[in-house]
Amino acid sequence: MGTLIKNGTVVTATGSRRADVLLSGEIIANVGEELSIEGHEIVDATGLLVMPGGIDVHTHLDMPFGGTVSADDYTTGTQATAVGGTTMLIDFALQSQGHTMREAFDTWRAKSNGKACVDFSLHMAVTDLDPHHTGDTSHGLREMEEMVAEGISSFKLFMAYPGVLMIDDGLMFRVMQKAAELKALCCIHAENGNAIDIVVSQMIAEGKTAPHYHALSRSPKAEAEATHRAIALADMAGAAVYIVHLSNEDALATLKFMQGRGAKALAETCTQYLVLSIEDQMPGKSWEEAKFVFTPPLREKKNQEPLWQALADGSLSVVSTDHCPFRFADQKSLGKDDFRKIPNGGPGVENRLQILWHFGVNAGRITPEKFVELAATAPARIFGMEKQKGSITPGLDADVLLWDPNAEYTISAATQRMATDYNMFEGWTVKGNAAKVFLRGELVVDNTTRPGEFLGATGRGRFVRRETNAGGFA
Repeated sequence: MGTLIKNGTVVTATGSRRADVLLSGEIIANVGEELSIEGHEIVDATGLLVMPGGIDVHTHLDMPFGGTVSADDYTTGTQATAVGGTTMLIDFALQSQGHTMREAFDTWRAKSNGKACVDFSLHMAVTDLDPHHTGDTSHGLREMEEMVAEGISSFKLFMAYPGVLMIDDGLMFRVMQKAAELKALCCIHAENGNAIDIVVSQMIAEGKTAPHYHALSRSPKAEAEATHRAIALADMAGAAVYIVHLSNEDALATLKFMQGRGAKALAETCTQYLVLSIEDQMPGKSWEEAKFVFTPPLREKKNQEPLWQALADGSLSVVSTDHCPFRFADQKSLGKDDFRKIPNGGPGVENRLQILWHFGVNAGRITPEKFVELAATAPARIFGMEKQKGSITPGLDADVLLWDPNAEYTISAATQRMATDYNMFEGWTVKGNAAKVFLRGELVVDNTTRPGEFLGATGRGRFVRRETNAGGFA
């Protein structure tokens, strides 16, 4: 006996059609018209769109930062993920300087044990190729091979946060060379950390400590410069590169230029950069603006439309969240008198698809097919999961989202699953929401009868081993 989803419209990255979808066990068994109902549990999808579950490739759960830890652990964070229609995420294991990648991998796997409620994988953030201080980087390079053997096919490199996560160009280039050899993908936080630190110090010396100075200290040009440098180094190394959380038109112009020259360069943007702005959310009027302190910061509103256009034309490949949640009352408050001490990050994993649909599809900026591409299919392809995830295709995992394009929903911290005491989109009413969500064949969310609840088993989320495919270029 399987679960037969009938009367819905199946939407893929390449087209839409009326079809039934049969789930058998944990996989999609069949997609076709008028499939036999005999022996199956029937789910009526009349008026609904049948899509692959969303994939968010950029989250930070249970992550230490600035003297505290992100508010969502692997239980609350992944439950919120599911409620919003996303069935797979990729989090970051952060190697600390002086420690090994293996230590980071084990630490982050322990964080998820018995807690994850959707499937997940990890990127490995590399900060040290010589953790034992032997003067030899071969140990770190061997560890990259070990991580690939564990199913980690992407490595994160920070060009910001000097003294904590930032690496120099030499180390970055060496990692890129090894990644090219392994057909792994290099994910880059592209900001000129040294230049930004000088500006920050100058602002503090001038008594500019309020939250909005965080945004003003991190110039779009610092992001554009680092974006160009990262892609150029990757091109020299023969590596594929993926720029995370690209936020502005200067960095976008650089990306497009390098793509036009044949560089193997991809990039994502995040929901916050598409709909929030420094004018509307951070005009410099109140402490409440600490809610919007994240990195890269909010940009001027003029950057939004170029980002939307790049999503439509394929220059930008993915919409993620950079979900890094901190409570306002007792965590953001650590920087009450100094924006440098405000934990960087915002909550968003629960609302990604709502924002992308309402402001993208409903506004005519993208099609439903492009929505599926950006939210599920491209993430699966780029990050080595397309044989398991990202499409309504027989043989793939039965991660299925039934989407109601007509459902209206008002976003509020009072009803969210995320463990923060605020929401970046508080009070916004959106049209389009997850109706039902299946994780590997199991109904885990039913917003039509039990809105906002997670119905699945805590701990059922599975670690997904990903293939190395150089971001889909290999």
